Amino acid sequence: MATVERWLLPDGIEEVLPTEASLVETARRQVLDLFRAWGYEFIVTPHIEFLESLLTGAGQDLALRTFKVTDPHSGRQMGFRADITPQVARLDAHSLRQAGPARFCYAGSVVHAKPRAMTTSRSPIQIGAELYGDASVAADIEVISLMLETLDSVKVADVHMDLGHVGIYRGLVQSAQLSAIIEEQLFDALQRKAVSEVWALTADLAPDLAAMFNALGQLCGGREILNAAQTILQSASAEVQQALRELIAVADALTERFPELPLYFDLSELRGYHYHTGVVFAAFVPSVGQSIAQGGRYDDIGAVFGRARPATGFSTDLKTLVSLGNGVQPSALEGVWAPLETDPALWQTILRLRREGVRVVQALSGQTVADAAAAHCKQQLVKQGSDWTVQPIN
Repeated sequence: MATVERWLLPDGIEEVLPTEASLVETARRQVLDLFRAWGYEFIVTPHIEFLESLLTGAGQDLALRTFKVTDPHSGRQMGFRADITPQVARLDAHSLRQAGPARFCYAGSVVHAKPRAMTTSRSPIQIGAELYGDASVAADIEVISLMLETLDSVKVADVHMDLGHVGIYRGLVQSAQLSAIIEEQLFDALQRKAVSEVWALTADLAPDLAAMFNALGQLCGGREILNAAQTILQSASAEVQQALRELIAVADALTERFPELPLYFDLSELRGYHYHTGVVFAAFVPSVGQSIAQGGRYDDIGAVFGRARPATGFSTDLKTLVSLGNGVQPSALEGVWAPLETDPALWQTILRLRREGVRVVQALSGQTVADAAAAHCKQQLVKQGSDWTVQPIN
């Protein structure tokens, strides 16, 4: 039993075997090429950093998902990245300090101490894009459009979008001057759509403000709920009105750009409330019970690094894209089998073919052409006179 257990991996931690790994790598290159075409620059961040950098502005949820260790060199706490976004914020604020808008993209493994859901991996391969330095709704529209194009590039079918704006709830909370305890209780009740609890928690507020809080739970559905929200929230603060205008602008742009895309709006959707500052969005497909790609606005995340900048972005898991998409084809494994001989002409032929991009597998000690099938080779190098030529394996 002890010998068998040596092969076991922790729950939620997977290895990626050759066939799937080929698909994952193909998808990675395909998506990164798409990002590059949109002007996003590729960056590589470290797998482990000091904990205070990794958890900057990220909220309690990320803290719970981050593996923590002690650095034997400095004695400080470090963490294995569970999300690459805080690292991008550090890079934008400290390492690059680029003037004006900056576009970044990345692809790398992350590890979660706790999975997002019971059935999800704790070792996803996160790929994403982020836009810093632009607070306008145009930046949100660009990032959401890029996320949808990413899903389309790998042919993920039946995608629908959920959209919200945490600024609506945050603006109402500011107007109500709620205590931290009541705010947290109200936040929890709205997430559970607990109508009676929301009424109880807002009973002492001004009637119009209480009515707006209670309406949030019902303001979910298609594009028509934004029209209803304009009426229901017409007496709300300027911050709430601005947030609603931004959400409407995003909805109008997406409807124009992706007319076949189903859009769903939920004004009580506060996913990432303690992290996000504006529009939040997620993509879903019917066969999966949770979002397959998600993102939002998280302004000023780089403040602790000395540079507060507006930011918006999205991320997804490469392995999820591969499992759902029909547009990722593995690289061809078929190759050419070469015998184990010391003929210099054979070596020069092998070298030339490999430089041309041909996969050549040379036999090892004891192997013959009978072993070529296991190496995915349907052709072989055969000597004809002084030359070596490629011929089919009969």
